[in-house]
Amino acid sequence: MKNIQLLGLLLVVIGSFLPLVHVPIIGNWNYWKLNHYLAITCWLFAACAVFGIVNNNTKIVRFFGILLILFFIFTLIAVKMQSLDYFSFLPFKSWRETFAGVVKLKWGWGVEFLGALLMIAGGRSKKVNNRTQI
Repeated sequence: MKNIQLLGLLLVVIGSFLPLVHVPIIGNWNYWKLNHYLAITCWLFAACAVFGIVNNNTKIVRFFGILLILFFIFTLIAVKMQSLDYFSFLPFKSWRETFAGVVKLKWGWGVEFLGALLMIAGGRSKKVNNRTQI
């Protein structure tokens, strides 16, 4: 199960470098281009999960996997709110929503969520009956 957790962790770290948001004319943005503090927070959560994986503590890995999923949801909401706020100079609300809709989410989010889900699912181990027969 440790390998699945490591694979999930690797997907989370690699996913932070993949395109997450597409802004027209500017191009694709990853976590670092979105916000430096968001990227550092993501990597800090991943580092804490490494601590749990190395020490075979599935509770820590699950906790940080769930925390990463909540963090990704927070980031998605923040991106949508920021794109609405970015076009606040437009006089009509319908125009703001239309231009904010131009900012598209990319496929990197799938890798991020898949990695966090693998970290959570990899921690679920089945109890093995270790009785010895005489």
